[in-house]
Amino acid sequence: MSMAKRFRLGVDFHEWDGIFQGSRSHVLGLYQAAIRLSQDIDFVFFLDDTEGLRHSYPEFQFSNVELVRMPTAHGLTRLGGWLPWLTWRHQLDVLHTQYRVPFIRLASSLVTIHDVLFETHPQFFSPGFVREAQFTHRLAAKQAALILTVSQFSKQQICQHYGIAPARVRVTYNGVDRARFYPGADGEDQVAKLGLESGQYLLVVGRLEPRKNHLKLIEAWASLGDAAPTLVIVGQEDRNFPDVKRAIANVAKGQKVMVFENLSDALLPAVIRHAKLFVYPAFAEGFGMPVAEAMASGVPVVTSNTTSLPEVAGGGAILFDPNDLSDLSRALKQALNLDESARRALIQAAQAHVEQFDWNDSAKVLLQAISELRR
Repeated sequence: MSMAKRFRLGVDFHEWDGIFQGSRSHVLGLYQAAIRLSQDIDFVFFLDDTEGLRHSYPEFQFSNVELVRMPTAHGLTRLGGWLPWLTWRHQLDVLHTQYRVPFIRLASSLVTIHDVLFETHPQFFSPGFVREAQFTHRLAAKQAALILTVSQFSKQQICQHYGIAPARVRVTYNGVDRARFYPGADGEDQVAKLGLESGQYLLVVGRLEPRKNHLKLIEAWASLGDAAPTLVIVGQEDRNFPDVKRAIANVAKGQKVMVFENLSDALLPAVIRHAKLFVYPAFAEGFGMPVAEAMASGVPVVTSNTTSLPEVAGGGAILFDPNDLSDLSRALKQALNLDESARRALIQAAQAHVEQFDWNDSAKVLLQAISELRR
């Protein structure tokens, strides 16, 4: 008697081949958990650097995991050529992609749309990107069997802008890796080697682009005067917005500002853990991963009161209007002047709230969506 065919899930994993950013962290954390939780699914991952992934994380060495090389290519080539071919070649039942779906669909489509900020905040994106994203995301939302996203805010925006029934959209929150982001003194020597003093700097993490609002933060920080702690900026320059880095240098004028464009992923947790205060002044986010990671690290957090950020912060951060310089200055002063009792209470509230951001919980949502597509 022939054995029943095992269910085959294909995953466009090309994010692994790119820079460290939210979507890369999301697919990596989500599928590490999903692989551990489900042995009855054959996972087929498509990416260029198969060996790098295989040797970096043990989950991708499991017997029900196959890593298939898909050469790095332009999105049109990937969506129009590679993914349809690989779907047919590997006899997939479901293909999971990020943001967009293949032009030719030979299996059920599951798509993660992290946000639609280009619809609500187009001023922060190039006109060409906005036009392309509006077309491809709307198409993906219409054609996918089910849609995943990373926050209740993003779910509401997807349903509103694309006329999608809420039942078709599931929330797979970004998770926080508690093995990396936790309170304490670990890594103080690593921080010192970077020229930083534990507990004596204000930290912001995010790509150097207008949406992240670095310039207003620098103005608010400068208004604190000579007593202000050193401002540390961790983030890569966005090649589409080179003026941001120049403007940071101009506004800062060399005063107690340190910029780390290429801080390793291994060092980031220690740099967050030893900050005096973590600030995230972005105008808009679909989630805001650094906020959750800082909260888990036991650092007081100040962040914007817009889009998904209040959802991620819960009651564990001091909020401000990112469009209002005086309100940002107020929030910084409030956070820096917390007495020990208030500081401890804020951190405890953050630690309790961030418990909900767990990769296992999100993987269970993913696997439930897949089970519905298997019927």
